Amino acid sequence: MRREIICGDCLEVMRSFESESIDLFVTSPPYNLKNSSGNGMKDGRGGKWANAGLLEGYADYDDSMPYSDYCDWQRECLSEMMRLLKDDGAIFYNHKWRVQNGLLQDRHEIVNGFPVRQIIIWKRKGGINFNAGYFLPTYEVIYLIAKPGFRLADKANRYGDVWEIPQEKNNPHPAPYPEELTDRIISSTNARLIADPFGGSGTTAVSALRYGREYVLIEKSEEYCEMARKRLEGEIWNDGPESRQLSLW
Repeated sequence: MRREIICGDCLEVMRSFESESIDLFVTSPPYNLKNSSGNGMKDGRGGKWANAGLLEGYADYDDSMPYSDYCDWQRECLSEMMRLLKDDGAIFYNHKWRVQNGLLQDRHEIVNGFPVRQIIIWKRKGGINFNAGYFLPTYEVIYLIAKPGFRLADKANRYGDVWEIPQEKNNPHPAPYPEELTDRIISSTNARLIADPFGGSGTTAVSALRYGREYVLIEKSEEYCEMARKRLEGEIWNDGPESRQLSLW
């Protein structure tokens, strides 16, 4: 049973893996928010991030690349994931659209040319919008990028393509996604080995454990790797007032 956390650069680590060795990728990369032209973090108001680590960037990553460099990096990551996928595999790639310099930035530059089969809308609760030029964003997107043989698990196709799932609020990572989201994805597939190249606090692996699957987490930050290790081994991984241990139901 393969259950592994690898602390390192995701591209370097993925390049060391054998082709067609992964059943499923479930991941959400850093969004490159710090170079935004209109994000509230720039002037210190920060919305829900006002007291969060993301205001200064992630641990070991400042989240502020030139956009063309960021797109090139993400396309490299997706290309490696495609190489590693089996013929019946898929990538669930969570990202966020945003308005940049007054125009929608829908991440087309990143996913163009990859076999996007579907766009799933993850409807979250709203936050604060500091820009009067557009309505408050209340959703993120999940690109289902699939190889030809990918099929959902039995009866999973009953779900629609709009998932109303609240944000995760009980997690010290600055930008976590909720277990309910990764539960929905993983339980909807027959994948055995699931990888997350932006492993963060280990949420993808938590859901993999819950459904008896194998996992490989890759995470650059030693701080987040240790957070994920404690979480997956049932230790207290959040020292804050809402600290909790792993529950598999």
